[in-house]
Amino acid sequence: MIDRSEQRDQSSLDLLLAAWIVALLSTLGALFIGEVMGQAPCNLCWFQRSFMFPLAVMLAVACYISDTGVWRYALPVAALGGLVAFYHSLLYAGVIPAGLEPCGDGPSCSSANMLVFGRVPIPFLSFGAFAAITVLLVVIRRRFVA
Repeated sequence: MIDRSEQRDQSSLDLLLAAWIVALLSTLGALFIGEVMGQAPCNLCWFQRSFMFPLAVMLAVACYISDTGVWRYALPVAALGGLVAFYHSLLYAGVIPAGLEPCGDGPSCSSANMLVFGRVPIPFLSFGAFAAITVLLVVIRRRFVA
């Protein structure tokens, strides 16, 4: 018979695995867009990559060693990346004044060929990934502290 703490630990590990899968798919997606499709990332996309790529590694190691305490160092990284992605999404959506360029001096991710499935802009996908990882890590934290 499995006791409650073992069930909580297993469900936390499942959440950790889900967070890693989101980070891994996001990292592979960014690499696919840049390396296979040949689309250079804009300045804000580079900042988001600088937060997502380490998350994929951190969460992979945490899954391997079953470290549900990973939230201590991964949650700030995911939250900061999410803030950059949120800002980028607001720029893309035109909520922040048009005087501020959505992609700065670098290449633009606001062109029509940068929509995923023909509808979803990359900044929104990035924000969704960071938000999902952040939520999963917060749930792990609550279970860890409880």
